[in-house]
Amino acid sequence: MTKQETQRRARLVATLEALGFTAHEADKLRNISNTLQNWYELECGNERGHIERDETTGKPYFYTDRTETRSPVNDRERGALKRLGAIMASRPHLTAYIQGDPRGAALYILRPDDVPAGQPADSYYTRGICVY
Repeated sequence: MTKQETQRRARLVATLEALGFTAHEADKLRNISNTLQNWYELECGNERGHIERDETTGKPYFYTDRTETRSPVNDRERGALKRLGAIMASRPHLTAYIQGDPRGAALYILRPDDVPAGQPADSYYTRGICVY
């Protein structure tokens, strides 16, 4: 990790600690965000293929474009969301927002004043804490 990355991580941890998270929870949130971002990248696909869910069972598969085959994969999205729910459960004043576009961070922590009353979070989530 570069000095700049270390400083950026320290700022994020300090920000999350100010909201009541522990440093360990802050690291878990970073891992969750990275897991989700990687998952969303695979849903969009790469040169080998992409992840798709079975419409009936909801189980994820990796579809290989070249051979047109699909293989079951571990549902890392479901696991990450479950871990996120466990961390957020004791903080009802905060909201986790998942941004599914793989070009940016996947997880934002929203404080009560980040989203104007009656407005959708998807229009204001960047006012929250970006977990990267």
